[in-house]
Amino acid sequence: MQQLRDLESEYNTVRELYEIAPEDADVLATIEKLASDAHQAKFITLFRSPADNNGAFLFIQAGAGGTEAQDWAQMLSRMYARWAERHGFTCEVIEEHAGDTAGLKNITYRISGNRAFGWLKNEIGVHRLVRISPFNANGKRQTSFASVDVWPDVDDTIDIEINEKDLRIDTYRSSGAGGQHVNKTDSAVRITHIPTNTVVTCQNERSQIQNKEMAMKILRSRLYDLELQKRAEAENAALAQQKKIEWGSQIRNYVLYPYQLVKDVRTDVEKTDSAAVLDGDLDDFMLAELARDSG
Repeated sequence: MQQLRDLESEYNTVRELYEIAPEDADVLATIEKLASDAHQAKFITLFRSPADNNGAFLFIQAGAGGTEAQDWAQMLSRMYARWAERHGFTCEVIEEHAGDTAGLKNITYRISGNRAFGWLKNEIGVHRLVRISPFNANGKRQTSFASVDVWPDVDDTIDIEINEKDLRIDTYRSSGAGGQHVNKTDSAVRITHIPTNTVVTCQNERSQIQNKEMAMKILRSRLYDLELQKRAEAENAALAQQKKIEWGSQIRNYVLYPYQLVKDVRTDVEKTDSAAVLDGDLDDFMLAELARDSG
């Protein structure tokens, strides 16, 4: 496998550099990065699904609770953007709706990079935050919820049949920031796939045509993901249940008060450095769930 050959080549190069300059800061930093890359490479065999090597669309939705939940959705959006940056992935905002006072009602990312979907697919579910509310003058502890959904970014090599008669296409005025053009024209696009009641939207491209093209791409990916879920349901009822987005399907708790702890309820993996987790340090959670799935 090319990745393993590249790691071996990097190891040989770093070993030679270390023999020449064992205390050089750049050499030590390279060794540390190589160790991290090698650690992740051990888990390549965990990416088994046909779509695991694809990029991903990631959707974050604030739960009930108004400003509190919307602020939590924005915190999650930053967490995943930082995680993508750590992996060298491209993170593009496809659609977002700002909160009434602060935060986000929802946001859709397109995350491009090798195995992005494989990494992210088990983040599906409800994420729970416990903290002292910054929006409550009484300083009371507040619990907030937001849901995450992920589906693969399928390319043209995967055939997804969509009948134009099954689509309802609406245009509307974009609501986000974007200057005069966005505010004055009905450039945003909403596509409804009537047989499955799947709704996708896009408003962040430069024109209505581009928004429609991106919305159709998202729709193809959603329908492909639905097909994967059907197959999973036929093969494994427990796996199919895990893939459903429901408020009862809480997967992780982020506690910022009265102590600092982020704990995954599925694998019991936990971290006391909640600030690092919210800054994108998610790999241990993701890898533990991948390993559990493969077991």
